[in-house]
Amino acid sequence: MKTIMNAGLLFAATVILLLTPQAAPGDELKLVIGSKGFTEQKILGHIMIAILEKNGFQCVDKTGLGGTSVLREALLKRQIDICMEYTGTALSVHLNIGESVTDPQQCYDRVKKEDLERHNLVWLPPLTFNNTYCLMMRRTESEKLGIETLSDLSKYAYRHPAEFTFGLNAEFFTRVDGYPSLQHAYKLKFSRDSIIKMSIGLLYKALGEDLLQVALGYATDGRIKAYDLLPLEDDKHFFPPYNPAPVLHRDVVEKYPQLEEIFKRLVEKLDTDAMVELNYKVDIEGIPARDVARRWLRRVGLL
Repeated sequence: MKTIMNAGLLFAATVILLLTPQAAPGDELKLVIGSKGFTEQKILGHIMIAILEKNGFQCVDKTGLGGTSVLREALLKRQIDICMEYTGTALSVHLNIGESVTDPQQCYDRVKKEDLERHNLVWLPPLTFNNTYCLMMRRTESEKLGIETLSDLSKYAYRHPAEFTFGLNAEFFTRVDGYPSLQHAYKLKFSRDSIIKMSIGLLYKALGEDLLQVALGYATDGRIKAYDLLPLEDDKHFFPPYNPAPVLHRDVVEKYPQLEEIFKRLVEKLDTDAMVELNYKVDIEGIPARDVARRWLRRVGLL
């Protein structure tokens, strides 16, 4: 009788196991990857996806979500698990730290500490390149007018206000570390009529084709080289460092402690020259960001 009961229990347990959905291999290693909408961010997002998949993770692709505030909101609401953010953006915009921090390590340390204390967010080690904002001119025009720095630009624009149209995007026009503070720091005197807002992607082309005299850009953008533009020196060190780093919630890091080691491998490989090249391939050669990311990872032995 005991044997029959044991057999019955074994049969029932087997039936339950067969009817209960079983987790597929790798389901536990699952992350949602987000990025902003511009080229460099899409490339960084696809680099993260590829390197995570290489290490056994299943990744949900939410690259190209939108602007800075959209990505931050998605992270805070846990609609994404991880993204690359820039230290200077977190310092000025997300954490609203008013003081100037120009040293890259100090900026990273401050952001890492504050974001963990306030939002339980962990910043993994940053990449070495600095994608700071810059104001650009055509190289030939810069040389002709003798404008090499933002102070030079301010002095010339003050004497010749009618000669300049200044292109920027809507986000930079209003953000804390953007145009209002820059205007105050350098005493820039652009009239409202001379300021033209357009998407960041169009600014390089408009400047290169002499439709603008000055434009906002990113220091690692490949289009600077393509259009022979000159980033003007930020001689008053207005802009903080903008080193990108993976950002994620503390519990995600605790669940997957291997993430820090996985992303550390990028630090040695993805420097300024490499990032400029990757941006160039997407924006000038028209290669999709996903393909550019994966080809580079294979070339440097990370994929």
